[in-house]
Amino acid sequence: MSKGLTVWGRANSVNVQKVLWCLAELEIPFERIDAGMQFGVTREPHYLAMNPNARVPTLVDGDYALWESHSIMRYLCLAYRPDTSLYPKEPKRRAAVDRWLDWTLSTVQPVDRPVFWGLVRTPPQERDMAAIQRDADAEAEVWRVADHHLSTRHYIEGEDFTIADIALGAYARRWLGVEGITRPKQPHVERWLALLAERAGFQKFIAPPMS
Repeated sequence: MSKGLTVWGRANSVNVQKVLWCLAELEIPFERIDAGMQFGVTREPHYLAMNPNARVPTLVDGDYALWESHSIMRYLCLAYRPDTSLYPKEPKRRAAVDRWLDWTLSTVQPVDRPVFWGLVRTPPQERDMAAIQRDADAEAEVWRVADHHLSTRHYIEGEDFTIADIALGAYARRWLGVEGITRPKQPHVERWLALLAERAGFQKFIAPPMS
């Protein structure tokens, strides 16, 4: 194993937050270096050599660099805690976890972005609230799927907390945390997020004010 892990990325990036929460769950020490948005760095040659995608996060483990948050979480589990229940070994359970990881990126992230950016990263005087509400209505339909699924289980894929909960939970905090929109009641998502909020990694990396 390496002498230490480094995560490149700003703390208010949802994709960085997922990796930091995962590291906390696995109890793996790490260093984080600011990169992205106001910090720049991601277009500098040394960063592009690690991550040609020029985004955050990037994980550096010795001479090995890895990008894409869900790939990083899988790697951390397999390389450092191969027996962890965060990423099950049994093929069907692992496939189910992977499915939710894929769904988060393919389905949740695209509908989350316009709502989050519209409400959190756009000055109030520049917000188009009618457009943001339309985007929120579309996002509500996506979260309806999760709400129905969570009606029969504690966590997103059964009774065990996994990296699927980390990935989706980071977005759920944004969905239920932004203000200024009308949302339908989704009691199972709310119950699940409250359960996640009890975890130390969530409290440290996901719960702080959004920016």
